[in-house]
Amino acid sequence: MAPKKAKKKEAASSNVFSMFEQSQIQEFKEAFTIMDQNRDGFIDKNDLRDTFAALGRLNVGNDELDEMLKEASGPINFTVFLTMFGEKLKGTDPEETILNAFKIFDPEGTGILKGEEIKYHLMSQADKFTEAEVSQMFTNFPLDVAGNLDYKNLCYVITHGEDKEQE
Repeated sequence: MAPKKAKKKEAASSNVFSMFEQSQIQEFKEAFTIMDQNRDGFIDKNDLRDTFAALGRLNVGNDELDEMLKEASGPINFTVFLTMFGEKLKGTDPEETILNAFKIFDPEGTGILKGEEIKYHLMSQADKFTEAEVSQMFTNFPLDVAGNLDYKNLCYVITHGEDKEQE
């Protein structure tokens, strides 16, 4: 029976690789390599602490690091790392679904929305955003010089993880 279990595990790990395009897997591998500070093939608490320090966050508590590590099913090697991202991204709607949601506010189909209008809707509808959350969104996805949001590019970034223009 042991060989069957090994085959199941192989199938599960190969499925995670089929969830991503080869270029995405390469980007995840680069990220993993950056985070694996001691180059032992695993991301541990010290690697996470060093990664946060490299990003300028020096006061990360042990509890926070432990919570992060608990999200993994075991030691975080590259396959586990990729599986974790796959699980996080699995709930992401397809690009077309997200685009259609934005198109409600863009009946002409221009691909852009006025930043102030988006801010108003985000702060007044359904799961209301706070001022800080809206500011963070506009920091991550800046408005153009006319104060507009390129929602087509935003949707692409949400579903593919990178700017269309950077490809």
